[in-house]
Amino acid sequence: MGQLDGKVALVTGAARGIGRAIAEKLASEGADLALCDLQADWLTETAESVQKLGRKALCVAVDVSNWEAVQGAVGEVQKAFARVDILVNNAGITKDTFLARMSVEDWDAVLSVNLKGSFLFTKAVSRPMMKQKSGAIVNIASIIGLIGNAGQCNYAASKAGVIALTKSTAKELASRHIRANAVAPGFIHTKMTDALAEDVKAQMLAAIPLKRMGEPEDVANVVLFLASDASAYMTGQVITVSGGMVM
Repeated sequence: MGQLDGKVALVTGAARGIGRAIAEKLASEGADLALCDLQADWLTETAESVQKLGRKALCVAVDVSNWEAVQGAVGEVQKAFARVDILVNNAGITKDTFLARMSVEDWDAVLSVNLKGSFLFTKAVSRPMMKQKSGAIVNIASIIGLIGNAGQCNYAASKAGVIALTKSTAKELASRHIRANAVAPGFIHTKMTDALAEDVKAQMLAAIPLKRMGEPEDVANVVLFLASDASAYMTGQVITVSGGMVM
């Protein structure tokens, strides 16, 4: 018996990295998956992994910053599964540069995907969850939303906004037995971090008490906890997964 048997989870940005690890972790505990990303063909490998675990996988192409597209995606998920029990807002982008050089377009793009996208999916799934009188929402924030970072004003603002969105959502929806929590990852081993220069990686490791970068599975394990009944008395919380970098 898995912790999520009979549950349906919707994961945005599920094609690769942390999103894929989350989808696979939830499937391994019995959840069927609605996998969302900008293009459906990006989701093929994630869907195959979910299906190998014996769970259903629905691939949905969606621009998370477009309200009509998000409404359509959630409607498609409800038509396929008749319910949504878990929402993981993981979709996110970066367009890093220093404030003086940052274009308005780069600011808008990052806020639209990271923050507006989380708001739109939360808004769209809140109605079916309220009818069910149950649900778990897990937002993927970042330690950068807690501490800031030079060259990432747009990203930091978007992730700080996700944290505030999480807390307000938790207060609004608690009476309907819907919980909302956030995970704030630190430096996680992904293709993006693989491309960093060795001296940059060394600086990162020096700031991490556990002296290693995190793996996508480290984040997925915490998401599973927050999505499951193991965290039934938790809402409005932000859990950092940073190897002790943020305490």
